[in-house]
Amino acid sequence: MCGIAGIISPDPGQLSTDRLRTMTDAIAHRGPDGQASWISPSGLVGLGHRRLSVIDLSEAAAQPMHYLDRYHIVHNGEIYNYKELRSLLAARGYSFSSHSDTEVILAAYDHYGVDCLQEFDGMFAFAIWDEKKKQLFMARDRFGEKPLFFHRDGARFLFASEMKALWAAGVPREINKRMVFNFITLGYTQNPGNGQETFYNGISKLPARSMLVYDAVSGESTLSCYWDIRPEHVVEPLNDEAAIQTFKELFSTSVSRRLRSDVPVGCSLSGGLDSSSVVAAIRGQQTLPLSSFSAIFPGFEKDESRYIDRVSRHFGVDNHAVIPRADELVRDLEKLIRQQEEPFLSSGIYAQYRVFGLAAEHRVKVLLDGQGADELLAGYHKYYHWYWQELYRRDKHAFSMELEAARRSGIDERWSWRNKLAANMPAYAGLFLKRRRTAQQRRNKDLTGEFVRHFGTSYYEIPHVDKLSGVLYYNSFMNGLEELLRYADRNSMAHGVEVRLPFLNHELVEFLFSLPSHFKIREGWTKWLLRVSMEDVLPPEIAWRKDKTGYETPQRAWMEQPVLQDYIHEARKALVAEQILKPGVLQKKIQPQEVHAAENQDWRYLVTAACLKKD
Repeated sequence: MCGIAGIISPDPGQLSTDRLRTMTDAIAHRGPDGQASWISPSGLVGLGHRRLSVIDLSEAAAQPMHYLDRYHIVHNGEIYNYKELRSLLAARGYSFSSHSDTEVILAAYDHYGVDCLQEFDGMFAFAIWDEKKKQLFMARDRFGEKPLFFHRDGARFLFASEMKALWAAGVPREINKRMVFNFITLGYTQNPGNGQETFYNGISKLPARSMLVYDAVSGESTLSCYWDIRPEHVVEPLNDEAAIQTFKELFSTSVSRRLRSDVPVGCSLSGGLDSSSVVAAIRGQQTLPLSSFSAIFPGFEKDESRYIDRVSRHFGVDNHAVIPRADELVRDLEKLIRQQEEPFLSSGIYAQYRVFGLAAEHRVKVLLDGQGADELLAGYHKYYHWYWQELYRRDKHAFSMELEAARRSGIDERWSWRNKLAANMPAYAGLFLKRRRTAQQRRNKDLTGEFVRHFGTSYYEIPHVDKLSGVLYYNSFMNGLEELLRYADRNSMAHGVEVRLPFLNHELVEFLFSLPSHFKIREGWTKWLLRVSMEDVLPPEIAWRKDKTGYETPQRAWMEQPVLQDYIHEARKALVAEQILKPGVLQKKIQPQEVHAAENQDWRYLVTAACLKKD
């Protein structure tokens, strides 16, 4: 896990070790264990690196790394199956001077070319310079766990792990006001129709599961997707037992690979099903001392303390907890926003930020976490509607049984004639909802008419799908999960901590998408397959828990604090000065909202205004 940066230019004035150092210094938090840079003999490319030592702590694993006097790499992330790949490549004549996964990437690239990406189980963003071809090959992992941004102007091509490294190299920091419009009105920081777009003009991101080849001689580049899922391709397993057994094997393998490390490994523990399943899987493979890290909120109605205590006692885990407070949020808010670079929907990520900081205080560099399960296994209540609509169209008796089971479980999601219409005409329903929501966006009473006229392009999308798997694909790969992964990456790397996600093993994900919908939701339960797979090892109140919603802070109470209200008022003033908000908004009473409130406008104003700052 590291921070990477690079410059390609035929102009010697654009390329220097000082400029590379300026870029890597801007992301020094990503790699506190070392830094280095390299300029190619051709003088066309410079690579910079900040190191967080996790696998092979020796100097042999330092970067930029060089291979066969031809390939030169900077790499951020981990290839979890590097040991298996190393053995395979060694059998085919390749030799290695380190025990790092980075060197395995280089050998795999020489052997397979760009198809090496198909071999990797990992989270990664890397750039390989081929001095012979004068080409740069960049790639990002399948889900977007690791970030990679780039900028091109004239004959200069720059890339880095975070945008602040590009700003340090002189790239202008200019807000993308179309994205501002969509964030304020929808909460989106992604454009589902354009995976390269960011919150800043002139800076693109390499989309997840994508690769880019840049030819330094011609100045031409090609970007392509190297992996995808077909959500409509469903294979019926022989029986429940076969599906459960396959899931257990794939999940166990994923956890086992993500435990590979030359530094201490711990885990996040929220008290919910997903993180508890990760703890159970670790304990199923080793009995070594294990530390877990949590955020708790004594007195808050959604405090998770009792569930965290139950899991940690059950598995003999040494749990450490932090109690974030409103005054600490105010203290850390500007730093948190600088780390994230783009806005975030709520204060919920502050709890995560503090958990990773707590791990760093205890000198634990690697944490396993349960993120991704909700999107892959239909963990959110919003997915009930999609499943019910699928059943209503296909099997009305099964639909009635599922709806009744959900009601018995306390699920009060509405079902009306509108849902029946959507079930029978999903494409029409999606178009209707998009038009209605777009109109609502453009009628936002706080936004100036001029701002809406110039930048009011809606990014709202409703997937035109008729099955649960379609909306799970949309949230996993087009709009949703990648934003959560961005939170985790920036929050963990702010403290020099690496977070690993066992649910995001691509073979496991391919298997889950091959299953019919009733393996995700059944008898009123979300994440059915995960629950039944873990019920023999988890306490029943965890395996069959219904009320877990993720990191949730007492945000409403925090937003009632005078200091935070002052911040919000100043944010409103800044947005008025930018002619985004109408002056009348300054007279409105601030509306404190909980973390998951649909219309959390004042929080959005707060973080949007912070992103306007140039420092």
